[in-house]
Amino acid sequence: MQPLAERMRPTSLDTYVGQQHLVGPGAVLRRAIETGRLPSFILWGPPGVGKTTLARIIATQLEVPFYMLSAINSGVKDVRETIEKAKRGKFFQSASPILFIDEIHRFSKSQQDSLLGAVEAGTVTLIGATTENPSFEVIPALLSRAQVYVLEPLGREELVSMVDRALAEDEYLSEMGVVVEDYDTLLRFSGGDGRRLYNVLELVTHEAAGGQHVVLTTDYITARVQENLTRYDKTGEQHYDIASAMIKSIRGSDPNGAVYWLARMVEGGEDLKFIARRLVISASEDIGLANPNALLMATTAAQAAQLVGYPEARIILSQAAIYLATSPKSNSSYKAIGAAQQAIRKTGTLPVPLHLRNAPTKLMKQLDYGKDYNYSHDNPGNFRAQEYLPDELAGTAFFEPQDNNATEVKIAERMRQLWGEKYGGG
Repeated sequence: MQPLAERMRPTSLDTYVGQQHLVGPGAVLRRAIETGRLPSFILWGPPGVGKTTLARIIATQLEVPFYMLSAINSGVKDVRETIEKAKRGKFFQSASPILFIDEIHRFSKSQQDSLLGAVEAGTVTLIGATTENPSFEVIPALLSRAQVYVLEPLGREELVSMVDRALAEDEYLSEMGVVVEDYDTLLRFSGGDGRRLYNVLELVTHEAAGGQHVVLTTDYITARVQENLTRYDKTGEQHYDIASAMIKSIRGSDPNGAVYWLARMVEGGEDLKFIARRLVISASEDIGLANPNALLMATTAAQAAQLVGYPEARIILSQAAIYLATSPKSNSSYKAIGAAQQAIRKTGTLPVPLHLRNAPTKLMKQLDYGKDYNYSHDNPGNFRAQEYLPDELAGTAFFEPQDNNATEVKIAERMRQLWGEKYGGG
């Protein structure tokens, strides 16, 4: 028997729950579907809000072939083979087949690169699904060829309607004597995830399969779901959700939250290298210059944890997580590289100013390579103000020291002394 979530999967926009800002009457995606002019796009939203379902409905409504790949277990070869199938199955002037890629954020750059030609040529209409910000996880070349549609979490009314519809229309549940007395507990255990909601509903109605009348009270639901709460899926969405919770706790300076979510991963048998990598990233992204020792701590902890292995590694990881959570925070380095990358996307690959170019040959010197460059160490204080950016970006300050920690306050003061107005004063 199919799981309830599959049995209740909507097959048309009229039965699709949520996302009315995209598929409601007159909404942007619905208009594109109705006119048949569908762009490639990426659906960005939390788990269980209907990304896969929406892609399937679109393919059905447009009557085009539907190819689905999961980024977890598909490589470049799979992508190319699927594109070739789509090419053979496309009739002259017919709408392009849909290639749906679930969890596209897990595709490597080379895997994403392999999609570019087919998307640009219209061989396929790409629909990607991701729980992560596409700006960081999808390569710019692919992102520029696709729209991004944000899917919102399902609201209480929408989730309740899903429960009621399943109890009324599902071929099995409709024959059971099920009365819902406490919707809120059902929704709490689902976490706003529609698919998980159906899994919970299926779990708590299992006993009614034998004809037993069941009333879903708070205690009844809790008793039957409780045993599943500590389960941890090392390859699914929860794997990333719990890691995200740990990082957000560190970022929020809460050592209790950090060590709790760390413990959830440890208890679930998570690969310690995965945890260690997350801590190293957080040390630079969230703490950075506010406490440069944080990166050293995280890196050393990663090495030490791998050296000793479980179970002792949990102590090392705990020490690192608590240290990071209790450290002052700064994302100035993270923002600086992001701002610089954004500038490059806008201005392109600007030429290196002549005075910054290397001049190892006579010809290069004749072409003024290196001319007027002032060697910093030949000046008092080992500093001489000169422009290090291309002319089009001259005077731009990508790095902005933050004032919430002593280290960057000192950095800011030094930058003001050296650079004056660029860093907020003379």
